Amino acid sequence: MKRFAPALATLAALTAGTPTFAQTAPAPAPAASPTLAAVKARGALNCGVIGSSANFSLPDSQGVMRGIDADSCRALAAAVFGDASKVKFVSLTPPQRLVAVQSGEVDVAYANITWTMTRETKSGVQFTAVNFYDTWGVMVPKALKVASTAKLGGASVCMIAGPGETNAAEYFGKIKVRYKPVAFAEGEQMRKAFLGKRCDAIFHNVSALASFRGTLGAQAADYLLLPELHGREPLAGAVRKGDDRWLDIARYVWNAQVAAEELNITSKNVGGFAASTDPDVKRLLGADGDLGPSMGLEKDWALQVITQVGNFGEMWERAFAASGMPRGPNRLASQGGLMYAFPMR
Repeated sequence: MKRFAPALATLAALTAGTPTFAQTAPAPAPAASPTLAAVKARGALNCGVIGSSANFSLPDSQGVMRGIDADSCRALAAAVFGDASKVKFVSLTPPQRLVAVQSGEVDVAYANITWTMTRETKSGVQFTAVNFYDTWGVMVPKALKVASTAKLGGASVCMIAGPGETNAAEYFGKIKVRYKPVAFAEGEQMRKAFLGKRCDAIFHNVSALASFRGTLGAQAADYLLLPELHGREPLAGAVRKGDDRWLDIARYVWNAQVAAEELNITSKNVGGFAASTDPDVKRLLGADGDLGPSMGLEKDWALQVITQVGNFGEMWERAFAASGMPRGPNRLASQGGLMYAFPMR
């Protein structure tokens, strides 16, 4: 034992006064959100959207903004104000989207923005959560009588030059289907060519295909989105870096909507869960715990979101069901998709 004495003495000296793990004080909570304070003082959420993208954000015949991005804005307003209508929609072109977030012109943007590493590391924004897992897909006229991309052998396929060509080559090469690429510099040319029957099929982002199909009115029924998908394009909300509490709020509004769908809570039946003894339900709806106050919100913040906007599945159905687009990776994880809620505790 004597031979270990020097080492033990040294260890004792080094650790003297060092608190044990159990004694370590918890990290301080993030400061109150200046963005939340500004939004409340203003009385409305400034939410950036594309404003011209069917299924995501597009005014209806009454001038009301519709789509999954528009509803994501409403959900955040419901959490902050208890009133989903307190949103000012700010329409942004693709080049304006991140700049508007950085400058403070908008408090959050849900504007068909793909979450990428360099956007988050170089652009002064942080992404809240993926509200739509986009991907590449194929649309065909129903008259072609094709129900699968595997049956497109020898078909001419409209696509965007560059990324469309690259992804088409990867996808059709993977499934070993020969095709004739017909590339265009921009989307409007491509869409006109497809409607003009210059190609048998169109290969593009599924969200863009659904949006395109949604603009065709009665003609939309003449076209079919094929079920096979390729690649990854996660679309997410974006907020300015530096306001961690505001990031928390935007992220957990989405999380609450997904959790509600997992728990089978909808805008129509949420009242029936008031007497639930399920701990997950009680925490989510504010009957137990302090999830809302921990972010500077009311205890019933998630209840307001679900009541006024709905769960994630309701939001998705309103936006996309009529387009005929398969939910695909936007299904819950329990149903084979990618959507699942982080623990609400």
